[in-house]
Amino acid sequence: MELKQLRQKSADELKSHLLDLHKEQFSLRMQKATGQLTKTHDARRVRREIARVNTLLGQPQSGKTK
Repeated sequence: MELKQLRQKSADELKSHLLDLHKEQFSLRMQKATGQLTKTHDARRVRREIARVNTLLGQPQSGKTK
């Protein structure tokens, strides 16, 4: 998913997407361990998307007062 699309999501939607990404990452790790992983680039894609979502969750939301 592109960064623009991720920025449009709310914090709850990002957390739910993050949970899905962690499940996908686990599945890819199991496939790799059993030798069934054919698209090795997917593991890297998921890892980077997890980092993007975590970065967005850590940033302060614009439009909110302190």
